Formats: sequence, structure tokens, C-alpha cells
Amino acid sequence: MIGKKNILNIYYLFLLSHLTLWTLVPTFSNINLPLDTIEALAWGSNLDWGFNKHPPFSAFAVELFFFIFGSNDWAYYLLSQLFVIVAFIYVWKFSNEILERKSLALVSLLALEGIFFYNFTTPEFNVNVSQLPFWAMTVYFFWKGLQTNKKTFWFLFGISSALGFLSKYLFVYILASLFFYLIFNLKKYKNQIINYLFSVIISLLILTPHFIWLYKNNYSTITYGLRRSSLGNTEFIAHLVNPIIFIFNQLIILLPFIIMIFVLLKKVKLFKLKNQKIIFLFFISFLPIILVLITSFFTGAKIRTMWMTPFYLFFGVFFIEYFKKNIDFKYLKRFFVIFLFLFILSPTIYLSVSLIDETKRTDYPGQEISRLVQNKWDDNFVNEIRIVIGDEWSAGNLSYHLKSRPVWINDLGKKIMEIEDNQGVIYTGNPNILKKICPGIFGTIKPVGYCMIGKK
Repeated sequence: MIGKKNILNIYYLFLLSHLTLWTLVPTFSNINLPLDTIEALAWGSNLDWGFNKHPPFSAFAVELFFFIFGSNDWAYYLLSQLFVIVAFIYVWKFSNEILERKSLALVSLLALEGIFFYNFTTPEFNVNVSQLPFWAMTVYFFWKGLQTNKKTFWFLFGISSALGFLSKYLFVYILASLFFYLIFNLKKYKNQIINYLFSVIISLLILTPHFIWLYKNNYSTITYGLRRSSLGNTEFIAHLVNPIIFIFNQLIILLPFIIMIFVLLKKVKLFKLKNQKIIFLFFISFLPIILVLITSFFTGAKIRTMWMTPFYLFFGVFFIEYFKKNIDFKYLKRFFVIFLFLFILSPTIYLSVSLIDETKRTDYPGQEISRLVQNKWDDNFVNEIRIVIGDEWSAGNLSYHLKSRPVWINDLGKKIMEIEDNQGVIYTGNPNILKKICPGIFGTIKPVGYCMIGKK
């Protein structure tokens, strides 16, 4: 058995090591930030209460870091890991509440290293990573609210719920699961309804600006998500195949985690979901996944693997609590061996792929291209670059790297000929088309072209 002091030392060492490792490895192995991070930075340059693809919180987060750190890539890898670490902290806090033994809580947390959503994919700060701390916090505050009925926890539940939803709409699956749990146990928690409604009001107040934005922008974010999931596929086969593919992909992803759990067991014995803790853990761990499956079955929607990033945060707590009578701490050594193996393997694979594969987005010479564009601009114009127009990748990289931090705009809603010279604009797009209509200085950044329009 591990002593309490040693458990805390391992816990803090794990957090620090994870944070350091997954900040440094991509910093030194990638030439350019990943696609989704550049995308969030593009949105962040032109802050609004929503964007063409997602709600705004990820853009808020990266823009805050840009204000502090500027165009230093390591800062955004650090940002991503801070989100992961905060999620881990609240999983740890929750697991201590549920499991009541720090040794079990530690094992339940470390087991998450067996799920690549929490290591290999985390360098790319995006809406999936953005959800992680709020998913964990929402569950924790909901549980504490139920147990204590203190308004403080319900207030925090309302805030974390809203911020999670502002990260990505799929957050609604954990909110729905918690709501169903409350309804399922309505007799027991009937005195909590007022406080729950109080938290809902808090959430709605925070979300109001985003809802107004959605209304004014024809619900573009929602329609994008529907298109992305292939919703509306009328072929019956999609209603069967897509859920099956989804389940298969998730089992593959969870295989290392499953191995880590089962090496701790002296025997595998299934139990009924009897006690309140297990029931709650089922609602927060499996019900969101079941709801996703139901959605896919009835709509034919294709659920992309990465969308499930926050869904497994409490799997460690569930399986440790469920099997704790069968856990033999004599097997703890082999658990740690597997943990250390995976802890080292994931960044090693990431580093190897980064160094060997030279066709990745992260090999894009965004900084060099921006330097050449800046030099071309300085040779021809006297004003600063204020706007870059184009897709999030090519134009977003310019917005991130150029010294004036120009605002990114996907579409001005008007023809390029209508742009005034004094605005200081770079338009990126199809070079064959752009060359014919560019009223300024034309050039190419393979595979896109650019048109510079400034004041001479």
C-alpha cells in the first residue's frame, strides 16, 4: 500500500511531468502550430460571440494568451496542457469524494493515460480540449451541490456548464445526463430543484450573448455542425453502420485503458449497479455515450472520433469504484509499469511522427511565409496590415505571425474591388482567380495566392 504522503507526491509529479512533457515535445518538434489552434487564433483576432464553426470560448482563451505571450508557439501548447491539467485536478477531487481512498483515487486518475485523448492529441488546442476542464468541473460541482445543497456549488455549476457549452455544443450530452440523473432521483433531491433552477438561470444569462449572435447569424454554427456530422443522410444503412463504426473506434481507443484496469483485478466479477455512487458514475460515464449512439442511430449522423475527447474523463473513477472489491494491490506494480510505458510511449510516438512525416500541417512554414509577405508589404506600402481575408489556415497563419496582428475575416461579404486602399488588406485565395481581379499587388504563397491592398 502506498503512503498518503507518497500518493500526493506521485499526484503532483504526474501533473507537473504531464504538463512539462506535452508542452516541450510539440514545441521542439513542430515547425508550425496545428490547424485547429491556428483556427482558434484566427477567430481570436476578430473576437465575437460565435464563429462559422463553433461557439467562442476557445477563441477567447487563445486571444488572452496571445495578449500575454504573442506569437510564441510554446504558449499555446502550454495553454492546451493547462486545460488538461485542470480537468485532471477536478477528476482527482471528484475521485477522492467517490472512492474515499487516495490510493484508489490516484489509480483512477493515472489510468487516464491509457486513453490517447488525454495525451497524444492534447498539443492541438481546439474546442475538444477546451471542453475538458468544464466537463470535469460541471460534474464535480453538480455532485457537491447535490451532497451539500450549498448555493456556491450550484452557482459554480451554472458557470462551468455555460463555459462548457460555449466551448462546444456536444457539451449538452453531459448536461442532459446530469438532468436525467436529477429526474431519476427526484424524490431524493426534490429540495434541490430550486438551486438547480438557479444554476440554469446563471447559465442562460452567460449564454445570452451567444444566443443573440446565433439568431443574428442565421444559426450558422449549428448548421455547420449538422453538415459536419452528415446529418440528413437519408440512406437507412447509415443509421446502422455509423453507430457500429463509432463503437468499434471507441473500443480501439479504450484498449490500453482497459488493460490498465484489468491488470489490477484478482478476478473479473460483474456486480449490479446498486449503490448511489455507482449509479451516478454510470450516468456521467455511460449515459452521454448512449445518448450519442441514440443520436447516431435515429439521425444517421456520423460521430467523429475526436468529438468524444471529454466523454471518458470519469471512466477511471467508474471502473475503480465498480471493481474495487476485486482490486488486489499486489498487482499495483504491474499497473505502474504499464502506466510508465504508456507515459513514455505516447510522446515518443508523437515526436517520431513529427520528425519523420514531413507532409503534416505542422510542417507548414507559416512564420517564413509571413516574413516574406511582411517584407513585400513594407517595400510597397506605408500603412500597417489591418485585415487578412481567406480561410482559417492560410489567412489565419498570416494573422498569427504578422507583426501588426491583423484581424482575420473569412468573408467580407463584398467584392475585393470594394476594399479601400487605406484599410491595409491582404486577401488570400485561389491564385488563378485572384490574379485576374486583384487591384493591388499580386503574389503567390503556394498553393494560394495573395493580393495586397494598401496605401502607397
